[in-house]
Amino acid sequence: MSHVLAAVAWPYANGPRHIGHVSGFGVPSDVFSRYMRMSGHDVLMVSGTDEHGTPIQVQADADGVTPRELADRYNRVIVEDLHGLGLSYDLFTRTTTGNHYAVVQELFTGLHANGYIVAKTTLGAISPSTGRTLPDRYIEGTCPICGYESARGDQCDNCGNQLDPEQLINPRSRINGETPQFVETEHFFLDLPAFAQSLGKWLDAREGWRPNVLKFSRNLLDDLQPRAITRDLEWGIPIPLDGWRDRPDKRIYVWFDAVIGYLSASIEWARRSGDPEAWRQWWSADAQGKDALGYYFMGKDNIVFHSVIWPSLLLGYSGTGDKGGEPGSLGALNLPTEVVSSEYLTMEGRKFSSSRKVVIYVRDFLERYDADALRYFIAAAGPESNDTDFTWAEFVRRNNDELVAGWGNLVNRSISMAAKNFGAIPPAADPQPEDLALLASVREGFTSVGELIGKHRQKAAIGEAMRLVAEANKYLSDQAPWKLKDEASKPRMGTVLATALQAISDLNTLLTPFLPHSAQKVHELLGGTGVHAPMPSIVEVDDLDGGPGYPVLTGDYTVGARWESVPLVAGTPLAPPKPVFRKLDPSVVEEELERLGS
Repeated sequence: MSHVLAAVAWPYANGPRHIGHVSGFGVPSDVFSRYMRMSGHDVLMVSGTDEHGTPIQVQADADGVTPRELADRYNRVIVEDLHGLGLSYDLFTRTTTGNHYAVVQELFTGLHANGYIVAKTTLGAISPSTGRTLPDRYIEGTCPICGYESARGDQCDNCGNQLDPEQLINPRSRINGETPQFVETEHFFLDLPAFAQSLGKWLDAREGWRPNVLKFSRNLLDDLQPRAITRDLEWGIPIPLDGWRDRPDKRIYVWFDAVIGYLSASIEWARRSGDPEAWRQWWSADAQGKDALGYYFMGKDNIVFHSVIWPSLLLGYSGTGDKGGEPGSLGALNLPTEVVSSEYLTMEGRKFSSSRKVVIYVRDFLERYDADALRYFIAAAGPESNDTDFTWAEFVRRNNDELVAGWGNLVNRSISMAAKNFGAIPPAADPQPEDLALLASVREGFTSVGELIGKHRQKAAIGEAMRLVAEANKYLSDQAPWKLKDEASKPRMGTVLATALQAISDLNTLLTPFLPHSAQKVHELLGGTGVHAPMPSIVEVDDLDGGPGYPVLTGDYTVGARWESVPLVAGTPLAPPKPVFRKLDPSVVEEELERLGS
C-alpha cells in the first residue's frame, strides 16, 4: 500500500466552471482517486478555489463588490458544482485562508534564505486609465519568437515559450484594449536558471509520463528565465520580509501562491483530522514519506507550472536546487511522481467562451442531465491525449446507445427476470463452461481495467469495461433465460441469471470509479446495503486561524467497495428494478444547439 497524493488543479474563482474545465482536472482525478482507494492505497485528494490576483480585482470592480465578496460567491458555486459531480475530495478548500497564507509565506522565506528568490528592478505593465498593474495574462500581443498574434504576456500558447509582457509586439490590454505603460518597479523573482541542472536530472528520470507533457517540459529547460513572483497589487498575500510585509501595493503573484495550495491544503486537512503532522506521510522526502506518490491533474495550459515551476519551488525550499541550501521548517519535500495533463475540450467545433456564450456551465448541465452521463462522456470521449470536441449529438448517442441500451439494459433485464421468477438471487446449480467463462472473463477486468486506470489511460479503461458489458449482454442473449420457463428448465434459468447477476456485480465494481452515482444504485438493486460508492459532503467550517468561515468538500472514503469480486449470496431478496439511466429524446440536440445560438 502506498500513500497517494491526488493534487488537482485549482479552479479560478472569478466565475462558474464549465464542462471543459472539469474534463481536464475534475473527472480524471476523481476516477483515479476512487480506483486507488478501492485498491487499498491511502489517498489524499486535495484542491480548492484559486482566489487572488488582478483578474479577481477586475471582476469585483465590474460587479461592484469587494474581491473577497466575489471570491466567496464563486467559491460556493464551484464547491456545489463539484459536489454535484461526485468528486471525492478529502479537502477542497480555498486560497484565502490563514493556513494558506502561512504556508505560502513559509515557502517564500525558505526559498529566499536559500538564495533562489532575488530582488530585481524591472518593467511593470500599468493600465493608463486606472493606474493599476495589468497581470501578464491580461496583456496580449504578437509573439516576438514565432509571430503568433494572440500571445499572452506570460507565455505564447503557439510556441510554448515563456515571455514577459514588454517583449510582446504591439501589446494591448485584454480588459479594455488600451496600450499598457511600462514603468520601473522593484520585485522579487524566482531564479529559475538556478534549477536547470536539478530539473533536467529529475525530468530525465521520469518514466511513464504522457509524451506531450515530458517533451514540452524538457524543451522549456533550454531557455529558463527568472520569473517574477511579486506584483504591484492590492489583492493577494503580503510579502513576508522586513520592509515589504506592510506595504499595501506589493503582493505575492497569484501563480506562486496557487501551486503551493497543494501543500497548504494537505496541511489544512491534517490540522482538521486531529493529527497536524499527518500530511508528512504524503509530502516528506525522508523515511516518513518514502512510499508516497504524487499525481498532479490539470489541463495542458498549466503544464509549465506543474512540471517546471512547482518542482523548482520544492527543490529550492528543500535545498536541493543547483545552489544547494538547507530545508525550511517543513523539511525536504517530495517532488511530483507524474504530471497528468489533459488536452482541450471544444464544443460544437468551437473553443469554450463565456463571453461568446459558447459554453455550458457544470451547474446548468447538472440541472438537465445526470452527473454520470457527463462523467461517462468525459471518460469515454474526453480530451485525454488529444483535443476533443463535445457535441450534443455525440453526448445523446453515447448516453442512449452505451449507457442505456448497453449497461442499463443488462442490469434492468437481468434483475427484472430474477425478481419476477425467483424473487431473489437464484442459486447457481451446475454451472456450465459458458457460465464459468463469462465470470472468468469479467474477473480478468480487475487486472486489465485497473492497470489502465493506474496508467492514466482512462479512455481505454472504460472501453475495456464496456467491452465486458457487451460480452455479458451477448451471454444473456445466447442463453435466453426467458425461454427456460418450464419446471424442468427452471434450475438452468436460475443458473444463467445467477451468472449474469454475478457478472453485473463485478462489472459494477469495475465501473464504480467512472459512474459512482449509478454504481450505488446498481449495488442496491442487487440487494446490497450500505455505502458502495462514497460521496463527498459540503461542510461549513471555521477558518482555523480566525478568518471568516467557508464551505469545504470532504468525505469519509474508508467505506465502500474494494477492487475485487465479491460473491453474491443466493436468496438475497430482489425487487423489480427502476431504470438506472435516463434515455434522452433526440430533440435534446436541437434544443441545446438553439441555446447556443448555433
